[in-house]
Parts: sequence; structure tokens; C-alpha cells
Amino acid sequence: MTIERAQKLKDYLQELESVVVAFSGGVDSSFLAAAAYKALGDKAVAVTAVSETLSETEKMEARKTAAAIGIKHEELWISELEDSDFVANNGDRCYHCKHTRFSALIAWAQEHGYKWVIDGSNVDDLCDYRPGMKAIKELEGVCSPLLENGLGKEDIRSLSKVWGLPTWNKLSMPCLSSRIAYGEKITPERLRQVEQAEEIIRKYVKGPVRVRHHGVLARIEVDAQSLGILVIPEVSAYINKAIRDLGFKYVTLDMGGYKTGSLNQELENIN
Repeated sequence: MTIERAQKLKDYLQELESVVVAFSGGVDSSFLAAAAYKALGDKAVAVTAVSETLSETEKMEARKTAAAIGIKHEELWISELEDSDFVANNGDRCYHCKHTRFSALIAWAQEHGYKWVIDGSNVDDLCDYRPGMKAIKELEGVCSPLLENGLGKEDIRSLSKVWGLPTWNKLSMPCLSSRIAYGEKITPERLRQVEQAEEIIRKYVKGPVRVRHHGVLARIEVDAQSLGILVIPEVSAYINKAIRDLGFKYVTLDMGGYKTGSLNQELENIN
């Protein structure tokens, strides 16, 4: 069934004639970029939105992944921080982010002669809180081939492995703004605090790492298997000092472990 969906996806992409892939270098956009390149060759280009919300590590990995795929790769500076609604960081933050990014990608595509902008949304995204998908639906010239062809995360990882993509088992890595608690303004300083704090934790943990920014408090999330590592006295002492040196007053380890989208449970408290 997955192979049949892959062929259906290829046929779908060929009908688009030329595409700009919204390319983060994550599992979904990398698979979509590879599929677009297989279907359209040089009529497909991967464009990475570069801004304060993208970590340096993810930017470098996007470059490497695009090179591995063989697709032409461009970087486009798009600062969401110019949008006051995004900076306010209310429950619809992702809507404003996607609207800003994809409006810019549409303009870039039109300027460079590409007919469509395509994004990596898939069927599993329908089961989560994704206000950004609303923005994509509102904009003309954008479509979601994976979603429209019934591909979910398991299909994407499976086919990525078959195709030899380095991202087939890559951990989820949403933008840095997703770590900042709703209601706390998004600033370059807070984004860098999160990025640097997570790099500190990754010295000890190979699995998923999130440092949730709650103003003066940094809340660390790692998978259950890694909790024991971070409570070793010398490790916890180092992490506590290193993260406090970034400007936090308090550093805490969430004993519930890593949970994707954990900040979404705060939405009911947002006025």
C-alpha cells in the first residue's frame, strides 16, 4: 500500500509541473523534497525559511540533507518577529508563522517562475493542534501533497528508509518558538536561550530534548530512559549552572518526560 501511495504521490507531483518545497530538513519536508526531485528534477527547488526561530544546527542539517537528495536548495530570510501577532505568542502563534512564511514563499515562487509551493503536512497532523494548517488552506498557490495522498508519518519514514534518506529516523525538531510558553513574548534573546540550553542537554542525551521557556524558569523534557542520566549529581550540578548562566533563575527537570506539544495544555489559560 505504501509503495502504491508513493507512485500516486509521484504522479500528483508531476501534474504540478514545477514546485517550491517548503524545506526545513525534517522528516516530512525531506521526503517531500526527494519525491519532488524524483518527479520533476530541476523543476523542483527546496527553499528553507531562515529566521531567528531556526537553530544553527538545523540550518546546517538542512543544507546537508538537500545536498544528499540532489535537489537545488535556496535559503530565504523570513523574520516572523516582524509580526506583532507572532511575537505576542498567543494560542494562534503557528497560524501567524505559517501565514508569514508561506506568503513569502509564494512571492518567491512567482518571482522565479514556479507554479506551486508545497508543504510537508501529512495525515497524522490532523490528529494534533496545528493552527498553521489553517493559514496554508487560506493561501492560494499552496498545497500539501503528502496529506492529499493519504501519507502518514509511518509511511514517510518507511519510504525514506527505502530511498536511503538520512532523515528516515530523524527526531522531530519543530522551530525554537515552540519551546516558549504561550503568553511569553517571543524575542531573539529567548530563542537563543532555548537553543543554547538544549545544546547543553544534548551533551548527555541522544533522544528528544526540549527546554521549555517559562520566563525565569527552564523546564527540561527528555525521554524516560534519559531521566536517570540528568539526575546524576555532577551532571545535574553542571546543567543547573550552565543553564542559569544563560539567564534563567530556575532549572527544573520534568519527571513526566518528553511529550510533543506539551505546552498546548496551557492554551485554556490564555485569555
